[in-house]
Amino acid sequence: MKVLSLDTSSKALSVALLEDDQLLAETTLNVTKNHSISLMPTVDFLFASLEMSPQALDRIVVAQGPGSYTGLRVAVATAKTLAYSLGIDLVGLSSLQAIALNCPFDGLVIPLMDARRQNVYVGFYKEGKAVAPDRHTSIESVLERVGQEEKLMFVGEVAPFGQRIAELVPQAKVAEVLPSAYQLGKLGQELEPSDSHSFVPDYLKKVEAEEKWLENHAASSLDYIRRV
Repeated sequence: MKVLSLDTSSKALSVALLEDDQLLAETTLNVTKNHSISLMPTVDFLFASLEMSPQALDRIVVAQGPGSYTGLRVAVATAKTLAYSLGIDLVGLSSLQAIALNCPFDGLVIPLMDARRQNVYVGFYKEGKAVAPDRHTSIESVLERVGQEEKLMFVGEVAPFGQRIAELVPQAKVAEVLPSAYQLGKLGQELEPSDSHSFVPDYLKKVEAEEKWLENHAASSLDYIRRV
């Protein structure tokens, strides 16, 4: 199975081409750039480097969320368009799992993404598998939840929270781990494909504009959607 996997859910951009479990090519950029400008040139570069045509693909795997609203839309829109135009499978996976899979650790792996205002997108993984649902919450609630764990590691966008982790969970290891499109692509081969038409990003929270509108209008989410 030939697979293209994409992750633009955070500051990092990661793209990989695989054949079964074999990595054919991978590029990861950890710079603050507009992913909408960088993604397709990166994809084209990998295909050209391998002298491979997109028509050879069997499946697209994409980081579905959570993460940056704009970043998620870039990768998901690209993945849906490619899957539809090529007539191939589309699979979505957790952006947090893509980080956890890149960190082999014998214990609880806690991938973090900075959601601003001391909030995080967070997952809880052991051996690459979720032991609790991904969520949007405060960093304080995360540290309270795992305070008694003996073997744990915080990975991902940990820099803004390093001091607080050291204070409240001193036994924890900390590592700034990037997502891996290669690991994403390997896992995505084992899952059932999604319907490309109804496939949407998994934001885990409302966009800020919607939250502010609801605060001021005391309306339900459905009312908001109808008004807009």
